[in-house]
Amino acid sequence: MFEQLHIFLSTTPFYDYRIVLILILVGAAVGFVNTIAGMATAISYGLFMMMGMPINVANGTTRVGVLLQFITTSAIFKKEGFLDMKIGWRVGIPVGIGAIFGALLAAVLEVKVIEIVMGVLLPLMSILLFVDKSKIQRWLNRHDKNSGKAISTEAKKLEAVQTASARNTAEVEQNRFSWGIFLVFTLIGVYGGFTHSGVGLLIMFGSFFLLGLDMTRSNAIKQFAVTIYTPLALAVFIIYGQVHWGIALIYAVGNIIGGIAGSYASIKGGDKFIKIFVAVIVLTMSAILLIRQFS
Repeated sequence: MFEQLHIFLSTTPFYDYRIVLILILVGAAVGFVNTIAGMATAISYGLFMMMGMPINVANGTTRVGVLLQFITTSAIFKKEGFLDMKIGWRVGIPVGIGAIFGALLAAVLEVKVIEIVMGVLLPLMSILLFVDKSKIQRWLNRHDKNSGKAISTEAKKLEAVQTASARNTAEVEQNRFSWGIFLVFTLIGVYGGFTHSGVGLLIMFGSFFLLGLDMTRSNAIKQFAVTIYTPLALAVFIIYGQVHWGIALIYAVGNIIGGIAGSYASIKGGDKFIKIFVAVIVLTMSAILLIRQFS
């Protein structure tokens, strides 16, 4: 069955109505999941590779839909009052700088190297889906109370931000941003330039742990940061001729539809099932990549 699907996808023109329908439906699912949590870009890579693309072209092609989707979702989070633009730029700039270097690595490395790296990194990234940040914070609080050791100034600030839901995000930005945090987001950008899959989670967790934002606002920062860095990474892939524009634009329609739905679902909350679903896809995709290289 898998082989038959591969033959159908790789031999049927992308403008065939059946392929168009598949691209839009899968693109919508990926856009929905990526907006709420992340990691679903692995599905895009899998689909494009089954259509006959090498991984580097699949990597570049998926960026078109990502850009259009996250422009749309950023506007929604801004409209709903969850996106602080000042913090967004502070995060987006270092992520964008790092993305240029990451995209250059992805564009010039051999396809086999990229597939092996992604096969190893994606399952590691999927672990982040199941990190319960509230339990970590409670453990830190308990540890401080039981041991009598003082928590660092930064940890105290984070605790205050987490417990004070009414705290202004501009206040968080002013008190918390540093060159160390700039470096962390730059490194996240390097990863994002290399492969988009999973970078949203890193941006969200960085915003949550380092800047003290709640998860909804961290998600909003993710949308905006991706909007900033994606054109820079996409430009590199365009220069190296690694974008299939026909498929990219059709797929982007689905990404935008899914992104709009995912934005409102994210604001309302609840994504446990999606995390499990994405983790299964990621592990499957990683296994395929690694087995193909080492078999």
